[in-house]
Amino acid sequence: MNYPKVNAHLHTPYSFSAFRDIDDALDRAATENVKVVGINDFYTTAGYDEWAVGCEKRKLYPLFNIEFIGLSEKDREAGIRINDPANPGRIYLSGKGLAYPFRLPEPYASLLEEVRNETNRQVKAMCEKLNTILKEEKAGFTLDFDRIKMELTKGMVRERHLAKALRLKVYELCGEDKKGIKTLLEKIFGGKPLRASVEDIAEVENEIRANLLKAGGRAFVPEDAKAFLPMETIGEMVLAAGGIPTYPFLGDDAQGNYTDFEKELEQVANELTERGFHSVEFITTRNRVDLLEKYAGYLHDYGFIVTFGSEHNTPIMEPVELFARGRTPLTERLMRINYQGACVIAAHQHVVAQGLQGYVDSKGHADCSKREEWVKLGDELIRSKI
Repeated sequence: MNYPKVNAHLHTPYSFSAFRDIDDALDRAATENVKVVGINDFYTTAGYDEWAVGCEKRKLYPLFNIEFIGLSEKDREAGIRINDPANPGRIYLSGKGLAYPFRLPEPYASLLEEVRNETNRQVKAMCEKLNTILKEEKAGFTLDFDRIKMELTKGMVRERHLAKALRLKVYELCGEDKKGIKTLLEKIFGGKPLRASVEDIAEVENEIRANLLKAGGRAFVPEDAKAFLPMETIGEMVLAAGGIPTYPFLGDDAQGNYTDFEKELEQVANELTERGFHSVEFITTRNRVDLLEKYAGYLHDYGFIVTFGSEHNTPIMEPVELFARGRTPLTERLMRINYQGACVIAAHQHVVAQGLQGYVDSKGHADCSKREEWVKLGDELIRSKI
């Protein structure tokens, strides 16, 4: 069967993205014949209106999602790495198929706003620390946080915006002098040479981020605990917005290893169910295709909604069409699983937007035995639009 292509997890410039703007993202999707596209920004739904209008214009089907970074205290205390390989207890979570137009009642609206504000405060503190380094190293410039916020963001500043701003300033100051760019960045890095080619802007920004803004970097400022909502609170927030709490799998790394939480497939399926999850997702470029099929296939058969995405939340531009690691095409089985998952989400958000109970109810319960009915409804909805 010919399954429409789906990318259910795309970041936009409303958080940080490889895309110039939402039109750029959707133009690329249309060109690559990806028919179902999910906006999935960190902490914000501000891009929903543009996404909806842009999808209608191009005959694409929109999914309305959101992403959070939270904390599972019991896993942190136990030293268990969940889907952040470096930080025990840290957990990335998505909400899929939120009601559109978006609405979020109190106290969750204020909680979400506070998380956004805390993220900006942390990045502003890193900007100040970075400026101290730039002055000490006599770099010839400093960074203006408010200007970065105004010119490079849609209101939320991430560390990647700082990396981009620094790269732009260095390139502006040095002009065509490639050796000068390398020398200045080495100075700012505290003597560590730039490995990337000056022409490879995405990798230069990644090195700036790694050397200066990540843990151990010269300008790193740790996040305040207020930046991480408890896992349970995030789940409640997603449900209050009409969405489906979704666990993003990290999956296998380059050596075929998994995190503590994910390494036993049957165990993690049971654990996620006990924690109230009925939906999971994978960023397919991270995973070997056979291992992706093993995990996604098992979870689909277990009863989960399973979807795939690409994120695009780094400076590196990749295809919107999904591939596994090494540009390996997805198998027909993976294409079917992804499309059926997208169908459930499409049907859910359509029904919830009308004030009715979706696939997951307001308490987070789902009748997985009726999943095929939701697939059928979603398929009809999607094919009527594309």
